[in-house]
Amino acid sequence: MNAKPATLPLPPDLRALRQVDRAITDLRRGGFVLLRDGGTALLAQAAEAVSQESLLRLTSLAGELLVLVLTRRRAAALGLAEPPRDKGGAVLLPIDPEAGAAELRDLADPGAAKAERVPLGPVGSATAITDAAVELVKLARLLPAVVAGQLPARHAAALAEREGLLLIEAGDVLAYQATAARSLRPVSGARVPLTDAENTRIIAFRPSDGGIEHLAILIGDPDPEVPVLVRLHSECFTGDLLGSLRCDCGAQLRGAIGEIARAGSGVLLYLAQEGRGIGLVNKLRAYQLQDAGLDTVDANEELGFDADERVYLPAAEMLRQLGFERVRLLTNNPEKVASLTRCGIAVVERVPHIVPANGHNERYLRTKATRSGHLL
Repeated sequence: MNAKPATLPLPPDLRALRQVDRAITDLRRGGFVLLRDGGTALLAQAAEAVSQESLLRLTSLAGELLVLVLTRRRAAALGLAEPPRDKGGAVLLPIDPEAGAAELRDLADPGAAKAERVPLGPVGSATAITDAAVELVKLARLLPAVVAGQLPARHAAALAEREGLLLIEAGDVLAYQATAARSLRPVSGARVPLTDAENTRIIAFRPSDGGIEHLAILIGDPDPEVPVLVRLHSECFTGDLLGSLRCDCGAQLRGAIGEIARAGSGVLLYLAQEGRGIGLVNKLRAYQLQDAGLDTVDANEELGFDADERVYLPAAEMLRQLGFERVRLLTNNPEKVASLTRCGIAVVERVPHIVPANGHNERYLRTKATRSGHLL
């Protein structure tokens, strides 16, 4: 009888990526995930998926009172914490045992019909494990709030095995975006003539966990020996595909392609970061809040997100693999310049990229200038 071939262990980075990717899927399906950090473990479910049945099961499995883990921005919007000065982090609040699932979902979602305020305990300090729990639901493009039960880490592995739950390390979640960016590799490319740039090639980059691809659109034949004209464009389904007038994304995309073509060559990176990194569903939630009077920044923060959740490590990695380490960046956003520079790409020039207002997006553009520092 032939012996079974030995199974080689996965490299640590790839194993961590796959674990986090599986956890994202479990949360999107309404399931539980176990996080572990040092001597503490957290059995977590996305707050927007919580039900009366899941609350009972969480309490039964964790064996303690449940907590609500929110971003500090969401807690501030609810009047439960002071607003953060910079990036938010997470807080945890003990939940009254009589609290219902609908009330907890309402605390997570500012667009929901408001139930009576749930009695919550005093705000607890952020830890790596609470930050990881919130980061995980953000990665899942869900509302950044978690209902969870705390338990000793020594019990986590046995609980995971008995209940068929995924156990992941908090540090792997917090490192996920950087690890995924480093793992990006080109997987396919083809010539795709565009209306304003017929000599164009598109190359798809995919992370090693099989996550969503980012696209490099190479126009002309850019020379790596000179600073290349580059546009970083975050995907916008409503603006790029449907022609939404609420934003300037579609006009910026088409304008950038034309400008790069007129310059002779360059690169447009089409990044999978819908809604400034919060995802399409949450962007639509933010639109509801904007229709009720909030601006773009306040709407994102009311939902519990930072004003801009995007990261530019993938862009820097793609540029390096394409051979471009010095760029002329086509942008009105100084933060893009600073972020790309921090990621090791030399930005030798910022090239303005202004498109006219359309009658529907004046407030949006004004908020970009006055709240987000765009040079418009």
